This record gives sequence, C-alpha cells and structure tokens, in this order.
Amino acid sequence: MDYTQSRHGRQGRLFTRKDRSGRPAVTSRLGLSSEAFEVEDDFNFWTFVIRELTHAKRIDYLICDEAQFYLSEQIDQLARIVDELQIDVYAFGILADFRTKLFPGSQRLIELADRTETLPLGPLCWCGNKGTHNARTVDGKMVTEGSQVEVGDTADGGEQVIRYEVLCRMHHRRKVTKAMAQATLSPEPLPFDNDSWS
Repeated sequence: MDYTQSRHGRQGRLFTRKDRSGRPAVTSRLGLSSEAFEVEDDFNFWTFVIRELTHAKRIDYLICDEAQFYLSEQIDQLARIVDELQIDVYAFGILADFRTKLFPGSQRLIELADRTETLPLGPLCWCGNKGTHNARTVDGKMVTEGSQVEVGDTADGGEQVIRYEVLCRMHHRRKVTKAMAQATLSPEPLPFDNDSWS
C-alpha cells in the first residue's frame, strides 16, 4: 500500500504496534520491512499529525499496521483525522484473538470504518480450507486461555515458544493444529488388499 501510494507522489507515514520484529517497523514473514512509528498507549495520532502539518510537512495518508492492538481512543483519533483533515487512513490487522474474541482496536475500527475489506488472498488452514481463526500454541500445544496480547514467533523469558497458526473454524473449535494432525494421522497406507480391486 505504501509503495503504491508513494509511486503516485503521495507522502504518508507508517505506524505499527508490537511488530514481531521487536522494533518499530512493518515487517512480513517474507522478509519485507519498512520503518514505522511505534504506537504506544500514550501516542496521540491527532497531535502527531497536527505537529507534522504545522512544521510544513506534507501528509496525504497514514498506514496503520497491527491496528488490533491500538486503543479505542486512538481509532477515534484516526477517524477524526479522516473527517476533519481529509487525510486517508488505511488500517490493517486481525479482528479476533486466539480465544475468538474481538480486539478492542478491531471492534472500534468496525464501528467507525468507512469500508472494511477481507484480503482476498488470506491464509489457509492446514486442511486447505479458508483460515478464519488464530490459534496460539505454547511449546506446540494449542491454548485458549491467557493474556489477549502476546507477541508470537518468540520465546518468552521462561523459554516457552509462543507461535500462532491460522486454522479454519472447525479445527480451531476442535483444537487440531497442523502438528497435532500430523502426529495423529498414520503415515501407513490403508489396510486394503489391492488385488481385491481387480
């Protein structure tokens, strides 16, 4: 989005919160990365944008990644920027946590957004169905309790490995991750006598 916008001469700012890289950047698992401003609890989008504009800096758009982690008040600030300053805001993030509960930032975005879109090339569950739910695994075991926000693809201080996996609703409900499915599906061929088919 930033690349496309900037190729047309527009100038924007990138924001993120709790990116997996541990630094203020928008990153992907493919290795793409762009520097960004970190959105902490005390960050005020309205104050930031007004400060930039009053210092003769141009802003045509804001790109807000990991928006599910933003506070509801910060989503309100983004809506005010769109309405009162006519600056485009593009927010990206997931809707629900590993317990299937909406994040407060995501909920407020749904309530205020002019338009919401599900990305057409979404992830797939290990079974091949559309991935709709995020599963948290701790040391390879799916969990459904714990704090709502825990950065994945990391080892915490106690050396527990925390990861996330996208599952379809059925496998999320049944708590069947890819690793669990591979461990329980037998690699042996079915016990049919091939000669009986002739």
